[in-house]
Amino acid sequence: MKGLIVAIQFLTRLPTPRLSVSGAEFAASMRWFPAVGLVVGGLVSAGGWAGAHLDAWTGALAALLLWVAVTGALHLDGLGDVADASGAAHKDRERMLAVLSDPHVGSFAVVVIAMQLVAKLVLLHALIDAQAFAAIALIPFAARIGPLVWSRWLPDLHSGLGSRFRGVVRPVDFAVWTAALIAAALASPSLLVTPLALAGWGLWLKRKLGGISGDGHGAGIEISESLLLAAALVAVHLA
Repeated sequence: MKGLIVAIQFLTRLPTPRLSVSGAEFAASMRWFPAVGLVVGGLVSAGGWAGAHLDAWTGALAALLLWVAVTGALHLDGLGDVADASGAAHKDRERMLAVLSDPHVGSFAVVVIAMQLVAKLVLLHALIDAQAFAAIALIPFAARIGPLVWSRWLPDLHSGLGSRFRGVVRPVDFAVWTAALIAAALASPSLLVTPLALAGWGLWLKRKLGGISGDGHGAGIEISESLLLAAALVAVHLA
């Protein structure tokens, strides 16, 4: 359970016991990322359900605010950095890496983050209006399987936070979370598109940037969440 607490500390702003961990223990906490997604999803869905007692838009706003607050906008920061870097990638690799590591926010980042928040708000409203709270709760879990896949598949862009996770995911971890995803799909069948969403992001990163970084993981989680929200909405309308 130590790994779970470390993963919660890293991926959220939730209060947890103070722990002292080694670099190897911190890296191994990646194995618990999907479990943290279940915690995040439960809180987001509960906020949406509570707000929906007023109306669906209030529920959507409550869910989105909780989503950002619980995660500390960590993944949105990565999304913005990747947006800025991809805008510079047409010049040369050195320029792209320099922009990726630049802490300042560019116009690409502002636009993409704004669009991401609007997209989540609209999709959450539609799902809350359809009472699809189980789908909302499970989407952060499914999206956080992504870093396990990308860290084993894609080369490192540079030596940084993301590279510390290289090689820590074991076959048993893939087996456990794949089984959990299949079980979750019984409650929300739209989660079956998760492998496509994760593969699509990995292919885009490989083609556009050439590899993965901590920002790439965060951006991928955000993009996957939006894609899975959209898939859930399609499933609701097809049901």
